[in-house]
Amino acid sequence: MTALSDLPLIASGKVRELYDLGDRLLLVATDRISTYDAIHPTPIPDKGKVLTGLSVFWFELLADRIPNHFVSATDGVPEEVRGRALVVQKLSMLPVECIVRGYITGSGWKDYLATGKVSGLDLPPGLQESEQLPEPLYTPSTKAEVGHDEAIDFDQTIDLLGGDRALAERVRDASVELYAKAAEHARSRGVILADTKFELGKGADGALTLGDEVLTPDSSRFWPVKGYAVGRGQTSFDKQFVRDWASGTGWDKKPPAPPIPDDVVAATRAKYVEAYELITGQPFDAWLERTAA
Repeated sequence: MTALSDLPLIASGKVRELYDLGDRLLLVATDRISTYDAIHPTPIPDKGKVLTGLSVFWFELLADRIPNHFVSATDGVPEEVRGRALVVQKLSMLPVECIVRGYITGSGWKDYLATGKVSGLDLPPGLQESEQLPEPLYTPSTKAEVGHDEAIDFDQTIDLLGGDRALAERVRDASVELYAKAAEHARSRGVILADTKFELGKGADGALTLGDEVLTPDSSRFWPVKGYAVGRGQTSFDKQFVRDWASGTGWDKKPPAPPIPDDVVAATRAKYVEAYELITGQPFDAWLERTAA
């Protein structure tokens, strides 16, 4: 079997690495974790496998809504990255982050407090933090090469998509539909999908296609239904545990990021694995067995 070192590396991000397989790509999720756009030197064991396994679960569940780029988690995957890597189709990715919010939290909550709006969209007065919105909101952003993505309104997405209003509408509608089905499933498993982001592209046939990772704790806010209450922040199944620790260390939030202590690493891993098992209804070991060499 081809080793990872034999493959051309196309890109390396904060978490993922992308390798060229000729007519396809190898998408590898590492155990790296970042906060405030800085990568910590301490990995979270199995994090990349959780992200990959969850993405496959969602790709399979949502395949009746929109095509996706997933090809295989085993065939063509080098042994050394089994469980954390996917063979995927090559897509022409669209220059828009497709964010959908079902609850008012995070940057959306800050925007609402300041303006009564989120991404230029009017919201009812009197909403409380973490409250469910009357309907899911599509609040796209740019894809920044450096620094932070910037929120944009719908007309700006049309501009980014070359003035193609019909495509912008398809992207918006597909994103909201994907969120709605995923949120319904998550809720049935005792998990609230507060918000998420999708990455969409076009396949070789020009069809709108779901790519990248999907509905993982790195790209979404998942809250446990148990204990949920409006008017405050929520416990979440993501790297918030690391973020809270980091913000209390006195670190100035500029690189280099500090090492993470063992107890925070263990608690963070447990959160990621718990999210996988709740959402999929399967033990995490089942994913490891499915992708074993």
